[in-house]
Amino acid sequence: MLLFDVYVPRGALGPDERQALARRLVEALTTDDGTHASEVLDVARTLAQALVHETDGWFVGSRPGENGADPADPPRYVVRVSVPGAWRKRMGDSVIERVTRALAETEEAAGRDPERLWNSPHATVHMLGISEGGIGLYGKSFGADDLLEELTRTYRQNLSQGKVPTPPLGRLLDPVCGMTVEADTDLKLEHGGTVYGFCHHTCRRRYAEEHGLREQLVDLDALNG
Repeated sequence: MLLFDVYVPRGALGPDERQALARRLVEALTTDDGTHASEVLDVARTLAQALVHETDGWFVGSRPGENGADPADPPRYVVRVSVPGAWRKRMGDSVIERVTRALAETEEAAGRDPERLWNSPHATVHMLGISEGGIGLYGKSFGADDLLEELTRTYRQNLSQGKVPTPPLGRLLDPVCGMTVEADTDLKLEHGGTVYGFCHHTCRRRYAEEHGLREQLVDLDALNG
């Protein structure tokens, strides 16, 4: 689901530092923050990978005739995060913030100033959306819906058997992906006497289609403009 490609100048980080950075990046996106189903996070961890590349020939732009800054002192970072194209826009802000925080933790652990990554253009994060069907697992192409099914299969089985915890007061359960959302969200549907909330319109639409609630979906969309 998630692939991190991290580029650092050769020699800027030692082997242990590169391994620790890779772990931080995966954990930054798969650690329980209280809003995700544990079953979904367990699967997400098995699908997330981080690769840290050392590169030569790194040049930081400068005025003509100048040598430019040393990209290794302090280290510059370029991070490319590949996700399904349908997810890129809604994930962007959160992923970029978490990736930058993981890089800052690496800087702090090395005794350098982590604040520079928030105050200077020393870390660039690219969110790359993979086109539909452009991700392969188990020898076949996967689209965004296929990946969602892969991530949520165990959670949804537990939900159907009544094994999913009740959401905290003031929050609603997204029955598609297992997130809990604020109870005042506009993305809601009622089914079987239960009101569900949804993290995104794609989850709400999928649930409506699976449970014959398309009319309710249309009515709510019209009400919300």
